Amino acid sequence: MHTMQELWRRFEEWLRQNAPGDYSTLRAGASDIDISRLESGVGFPLHGELKSLLSEHNGVTPRRSSMEPGAFLLGYSLLDTGRILEWHQNLSVMAHEALEEGYEEEVVGRTAHAQWVPFAQALTGDLLFVDHRTGHYGEVGEISFGDPEFLPLWPSMTLMLTDLCNAVEESQPLPTARRRPSVHEGRMLEWVTD
Repeated sequence: MHTMQELWRRFEEWLRQNAPGDYSTLRAGASDIDISRLESGVGFPLHGELKSLLSEHNGVTPRRSSMEPGAFLLGYSLLDTGRILEWHQNLSVMAHEALEEGYEEEVVGRTAHAQWVPFAQALTGDLLFVDHRTGHYGEVGEISFGDPEFLPLWPSMTLMLTDLCNAVEESQPLPTARRRPSVHEGRMLEWVTD
């Protein structure tokens, strides 16, 4: 079993060689101060795998259109610590308001939760997040705001990266997300629905 950092570097190297546009969008890693500030903002320690990812890269250069590179994680772009905190606060407010207004069952743990920490965003606003709830700790989920329920994708970020590395290196579909890798114009990785 490879570590999160080993897998990330393997995936990053594949991007460098095969999707240079995506590779060029990667920002430098977040500082310990940035990560501490984020943890203070969310109110609990971040899962170690998420901290490891942030220490490698504090997000990507934001995209303005779907023709720009940087959405190499299933069509999602990595968020920086500031945007992670902003999205976490949005999800927390949604969950809190649902609780206060009596529609908790429709929202909390389905489309929002105060212990979900988003780490990547699509242009549509949909999110990938790391679950910090007991019993789901470290799981990676997908929130599509048009759907009434989040989609659990992987039990951990390590397993997510294992699948991503295998898919891009072998040009195979992802087993959990029914998408396959395709390099667009020799510069950016896209994930095509099977």
